[in-house]
Amino acid sequence: MRRSFVLAALLFTTVTPAFAQNSAPQPVPIVDTIPAAKDIPYPGTITLNVDATDVEQGIFRVEETIPVAQAGPMVLLYPSWLPGKHASRGEIEKLAGLTITANGKTIPWVRDTVDVFAFHIDVPEGADKLELSFQFTSAVSGSQGRVVVAPSMMNLQFPSVSLYPAGYFARQIPIEATVTYPEGWTARSGLPAINQGSVYRYQPTNYQVLVDSPVFAGRYFREWELTPRVDLNVFADSQADLDAAKPEMIDAHRRLVEQAVKLFGTEQYDHYEFLLAMTDEMGGIGLEHHRSSENGVDPDYFRNWDNALGDRDLLPHEFTHSWNGKYRRGADLWTPDYRMPMRDSLMWVYEGQTQFWGVVLAARSGMLPKDDVLGLLAYYAALYGEGRPGREWRPLVDTTNDPIIAARRPKPWTSWQRSEDYYVEGLLIWLEADAKIRELSHGTKSMDDFARAFFGSGRDGDWGEVTYDFDTVVATLNSVVAWDWGKFLTERVLDVNPQVPLAGFTENGYRLIFTDKPTHWMQNYESSSGRAHLGFSLGLVMRNSGSIAEVVWGSPAFEAGIDVADEIVAVNGAPYSNQVLKDAVTAAKDSKEPIRLVIRSEERLRQVTIDYHGGLRYPRLEKTATGEAGLDRLLQAK
Repeated sequence: MRRSFVLAALLFTTVTPAFAQNSAPQPVPIVDTIPAAKDIPYPGTITLNVDATDVEQGIFRVEETIPVAQAGPMVLLYPSWLPGKHASRGEIEKLAGLTITANGKTIPWVRDTVDVFAFHIDVPEGADKLELSFQFTSAVSGSQGRVVVAPSMMNLQFPSVSLYPAGYFARQIPIEATVTYPEGWTARSGLPAINQGSVYRYQPTNYQVLVDSPVFAGRYFREWELTPRVDLNVFADSQADLDAAKPEMIDAHRRLVEQAVKLFGTEQYDHYEFLLAMTDEMGGIGLEHHRSSENGVDPDYFRNWDNALGDRDLLPHEFTHSWNGKYRRGADLWTPDYRMPMRDSLMWVYEGQTQFWGVVLAARSGMLPKDDVLGLLAYYAALYGEGRPGREWRPLVDTTNDPIIAARRPKPWTSWQRSEDYYVEGLLIWLEADAKIRELSHGTKSMDDFARAFFGSGRDGDWGEVTYDFDTVVATLNSVVAWDWGKFLTERVLDVNPQVPLAGFTENGYRLIFTDKPTHWMQNYESSSGRAHLGFSLGLVMRNSGSIAEVVWGSPAFEAGIDVADEIVAVNGAPYSNQVLKDAVTAAKDSKEPIRLVIRSEERLRQVTIDYHGGLRYPRLEKTATGEAGLDRLLQAK
């Protein structure tokens, strides 16, 4: 023992000096030289001119004039933290050709080494304005980001084609924008414009409003007035897609607006524009704005109205955001400019309750039939009851960081890592809150009362922002009906809670069950997506090609060593198809033999057996109440 101690001591004294002789630098301090935003007027009005006629290459050519009041250092910013994206998603990599001049002379710019969205310049003596010229080189394939320019339509987002001066609240920076579109195209935005042919001059506004006022433009266009204050603007890849719209389909959109206004009690906009693209050429989108929303659906939105169910709760969701997320916004999410980081801790209200009201309004308006809404809710309940074991270690509130952490990139084990679960699990929490309010008020109140108190208590037509925090939400719930709402939300949102919140069903007259037959909603999901959802049996979600979309952590497929990089080549000796796998699951229910799979992992083949005999399991809601239940009343038109 003594010998070992002496040897160890010698080793320590021998090694330590060697470390001490290594070079050891100190960090260069980070000094923020970008002025913080102040709530003071910017001295002058920016003019922005965008040439959006290059449809073939998708290049937006920008000329921007920024008035300046004095010589010296100045910082220009490209928008980084964009509302509705919940993360730093500005496409700075697509900014090209930036040239800045004053008095006819080029001004050098230097990109900030910490904030790469910032450009430092020195304004020369005698200059009263800066002339900027650059291009936004939009994606021409999906691998480069969302495609925003297609042969027959485009989606112009003003933060992509503008810079703004640092040091000011965005709402304090006046700006006037003009855009030239291709000949024969029509453009629509939440920001009013006057056009002469293809040139649209937008109403003078401030930079905050401009950023919140995207444009859809296209060759094939039709507009429907839903109410005197709300329009449905539809752009399509072909005229035939527009002509497929029938009066009863447009009536469902009218009822959506009517039901939303009845729910919230006010309209938190002066005028609202649904911007809807029916396309498989331009990239999909669902993004909220205060006086508009950007919505992308499949070209058969009207042509396949009875079966295009996956698209039909998109507009209800994004419309709800005009109240929830735009008018009422989490205090730590609101920022004065697009450089200050957004904090997403209240997304379970912002997105979770919007997901809740989006589904409810889809049912109340008839955008989705009630049976399909129940099928969707059953899927949500099962997905979070059995398909998200990550609830055992990660609290819901931590998933509000996912837009920043993951940026919606694919994950190997979504069910265990968790993703942006505040959407659907938030819905389940608010559904449970509805059941509790009905119970405590003996059926006289519901979440409708919360919606009117929280989102509709302001002035009609006010499209500013009113912020809130956790305590504000609790206080409003208590104003509807007194209870320990702080504990209720803390346990479900802030704490690790392995139990999925299903009381919104069980206390509202329904329960979750599983059968071997899919609901109509699930059938539609599988057929429209080309997938087989065996997540509640084998723990697999399959594509028809045999590639694997998801493996549920802890499921039979997981225990068999399968992951999302694998491809199933054969099932029990037969070439793979979704139906062949389903048939094998059904046959195994009455057999002791395991399901035998041939798996391809890159160039390697291996055989895998799954000893599962539970049969196909599809979720559905079974009514337990006699007569009209709380969930029935929640989904009824008002």
